[in-house]
Amino acid sequence: MNTYAIISVGGKQYRVREGEKLLVDRLAHGEGKTFNPAVLLVGGGGSETQISPKDFTVTARVVADVKGEKIRIGKYRPKNGYKKHTGFRASLSQIEIESIGGKKRSEPAQPKGEAAPKAEPATPKAAAAPAEERVKGMPAGYEELTVAAIKEQVTDWNRPMLEAALEYEQAHGKRKGALAALESALGEKEQS
Repeated sequence: MNTYAIISVGGKQYRVREGEKLLVDRLAHGEGKTFNPAVLLVGGGGSETQISPKDFTVTARVVADVKGEKIRIGKYRPKNGYKKHTGFRASLSQIEIESIGGKKRSEPAQPKGEAAPKAEPATPKAAAAPAEERVKGMPAGYEELTVAAIKEQVTDWNRPMLEAALEYEQAHGKRKGALAALESALGEKEQS
């Protein structure tokens, strides 16, 4: 129980012990979710201090998303009649350190186990969607191309490929650089 860890959450470092609650900058995880912050140092508990250990994990749970204390800010300039008052309340998350573990947990841990099944059904839908939305005659792998790659490859494409890519870009991508490259390439093909 005397084991402590120094973790990094939101770019700030905190010294924590098991069962401890602390306030950190607002986290995107949401209330009730668990996560594993980066462990920078582990010490205490009769063992030697380890810097950046690979086999230690700290499991934390977001207890609640809260607001910090109100800070009042006042500005005043003498002899000018200038007075201005504003306030600020920080968005914070209260987290509780559930465990400072030795060995890493296996893959079906709570945050990773929930994300994996959700990712699998999304992949077939994502693969099926471009097939339905795909314009006939478009260059292979066009959806994954960046604007820079399109600018490089556009000179090698024939007129039907350019027209299909332009149609797709106008309907879905709407990337200005890609549209400009495709339109200029089509203009060159018309002139020649």
